[in-house]
Amino acid sequence: MREALFIKKNKERWEKISRQPADNPDEMAFEFTQLVDDLGYAKTFYPHSKVTRFLNTEASRRYLSIYRNRKEEKNRLVRFFKYDVPLAVAKHHLVLLVCFILFALFACVGFFSSMKDEQFVRDMLGDAYVNITRHNIEKGNPFGIYQGGNSFFMWMGIMINNISVSFSYFLKGIIPFFWVLYEMITEAIRLGAFEYMFYAKGYGELFVLTVFIHGTLELSALIISAAAGVILGRSWLFPGTMKRLDALKQGAKDGAKIIVGVMPVFMVAAFFEGFVTRHYRMPAWISILILSSSLTFIVGYFVVYPIKLKGRMKKEIAALYGK
Repeated sequence: MREALFIKKNKERWEKISRQPADNPDEMAFEFTQLVDDLGYAKTFYPHSKVTRFLNTEASRRYLSIYRNRKEEKNRLVRFFKYDVPLAVAKHHLVLLVCFILFALFACVGFFSSMKDEQFVRDMLGDAYVNITRHNIEKGNPFGIYQGGNSFFMWMGIMINNISVSFSYFLKGIIPFFWVLYEMITEAIRLGAFEYMFYAKGYGELFVLTVFIHGTLELSALIISAAAGVILGRSWLFPGTMKRLDALKQGAKDGAKIIVGVMPVFMVAAFFEGFVTRHYRMPAWISILILSSSLTFIVGYFVVYPIKLKGRMKKEIAALYGK
């Protein structure tokens, strides 16, 4: 059968399944079986076609619906963080990678620009902030800015601010996502300029051991939030084989899952900033332990686990198809 005839014959059914997936378990299983049959046919005769990729995506989505409704998974919150968030992340790993590379690149730009032009730091951080920080450095308390105020209120204030910024990144992605990238890049440049202030005074190593106590989680969540905004904006700009509205809905769902998924990360990061970072003169091994644990979690939950979960799903789909 020619590919065009294959698509014409099944297009209406595929679109119905995509727009209005069944809620009944029996109907859901029937839809999944049909999609797997279509996918097997497409892989055999049109292995590199867009329709094959489309069917693979739809079959995976149906399988996830069955997978997450297993009787043993009764806790919806656990299911959400165990399956929904990682699988949404796995679909968009390339977007996360691009955002991370851009952030790292422009943090370096901010650092080396500050090295070449002293005024650049003030332009990026403001005179008041720079003056306070330099005053603390001269007093021998370089990170005193983290020691002001009540720890609890500092935690709550930072947490609320970071979460609001996260949602802002996500929502701005629709107008379109280039604005989100601009804001993320600006934050990266500011980080680089901030780091240079301490590096220039011989506190480069202490900067890493202090700021990244909370910064490892906070900056990672910030990058992931920007990626969620890009996912939202990209969905309607580049819908692929889907209708633009359907692509937008799917992008919004994936982005929203990712945003909600980073909320606990922001909460813990704010807790570290409010309660732990102020004690930056603690033994270095404690800072390194917090840093390494935070980095291990970020890489494990947002990179390694999604890849493994997606691979496990594919194997189970293949096993079911083989039966």
